Amino acid sequence: MSAVPDTRAAPRAPTGVPFGEALRFWLRLGFISFGGPAGQIAIMHRELVEQRRWISEQRFLHALNYCMLLPGPEAQQLATYIGWLLHRTWGGVAAGALFVLPSLGILVGLSWIYVAFGHLGWVAGLFYGIKPAVAAIVLQAVWRIGGRTLARPAQSPLLWAIALGSFVAIAVVKIPFPIVVLAAAAIGATGGRWWPAQFARAGGHATAGHDAGPALIDDHTPTPAHARYSASRLAAVLAAGALLWLLPMGALVLWQGWQATLAQMGWFFTKAALLTFGGAYAVLPYVYQGAVEQFHWLTGPQMIDGLALGETTPGPLIMVVAFVGFVGGWTHQVLGPGALFTGAALAACVVTWFTFLPSFVFILAGGPLVESTHGQMTFTAPLTGVTAAVVGVIASLALFFLAHIAVPAPGGPVDWAALALAAAAAVALLRFRLGVIPVIAGCAVSGLVLRLVLAA
Repeated sequence: MSAVPDTRAAPRAPTGVPFGEALRFWLRLGFISFGGPAGQIAIMHRELVEQRRWISEQRFLHALNYCMLLPGPEAQQLATYIGWLLHRTWGGVAAGALFVLPSLGILVGLSWIYVAFGHLGWVAGLFYGIKPAVAAIVLQAVWRIGGRTLARPAQSPLLWAIALGSFVAIAVVKIPFPIVVLAAAAIGATGGRWWPAQFARAGGHATAGHDAGPALIDDHTPTPAHARYSASRLAAVLAAGALLWLLPMGALVLWQGWQATLAQMGWFFTKAALLTFGGAYAVLPYVYQGAVEQFHWLTGPQMIDGLALGETTPGPLIMVVAFVGFVGGWTHQVLGPGALFTGAALAACVVTWFTFLPSFVFILAGGPLVESTHGQMTFTAPLTGVTAAVVGVIASLALFFLAHIAVPAPGGPVDWAALALAAAAAVALLRFRLGVIPVIAGCAVSGLVLRLVLAA
């Protein structure tokens, strides 16, 4: 019996993507990018690889693995990278900016509701339930990153030692986060040289293979001229990035002084942006140390509330820094008591600018350089060490959140109801694999009911 020939026409690659069409897509992505980095990357894969065919599977994964090696929000950097490949520098800037701006606007509005009306009973009840959900989400992050990093084929004892040592350093000894990161990178560099098998990176962050036919940027499409290494282009991008940092920082210092809140926020979050290896959860302990303990821009419980808002809005989770900036600008009255909202919104914008500017520089200036070193042990081993340290750092963050939930007031009684909510949320996430949004919503309603019952 002869085979029936397939008469369906083979899919054809797009002949081009108009800049306006790309702008509309990136703006839409900024409003639907829920679910943290994994969810955001999955959305981009479905839209760009499977449906629109703007980029092939292998080129998409190549860009993703590159972004995973950099500090900063990998999903936002991936959008910047693909926008850069499609439409040069302005394409990358537009893609990365539109990935962030909707989240910034939404968080400014929610932060205002939080500081202005957070004292109301029903609002407090909702946040009472959300806090345990956030603790469970952080525990889930420990489980996922730890499983991917520490449960390697070699079962590397060195990586386990780095993870445990970073947990003790942050949670017990209180060593500053940058020192922990640098120490882990140094151990990784040394270990990669003498024990390379223990620092070999696990298989990439691949998605399921998908044969969507030819793509505009296909597996064998030559690298566009604007994406190839050029010393003069590298120098130009670095100079532009330095200028875009110096001008607003200089303006803030001239306006209010170096010790003023806005200038200190700009400087602090510039440093934070350079330390976000492993994603937002990894840098949160550093943000906590600075924003809560050093500068007193907000309190520990407020930090948990901010993470909850970040989890329930689109955009990268590191956008929680906009909440930190808003609350800090409000409480420190950066524009005076008569302009609380304006000052807080300005602080949120300042924090966002200095947090995300380095990500654009990393992509536009470092893309060709990092791609040329991808897969080389001398480059990846230090980052593997940092990733192991991230597991311990996030575990210390989970411990901090659980401690605040268990005993909300120093010296007070244990809140068993909040701990039970955290345990239920953890089971829902880890055992039943429910999504983050349903878990947070369920805990928020439960917290409101508990508050009403306790108040009755």
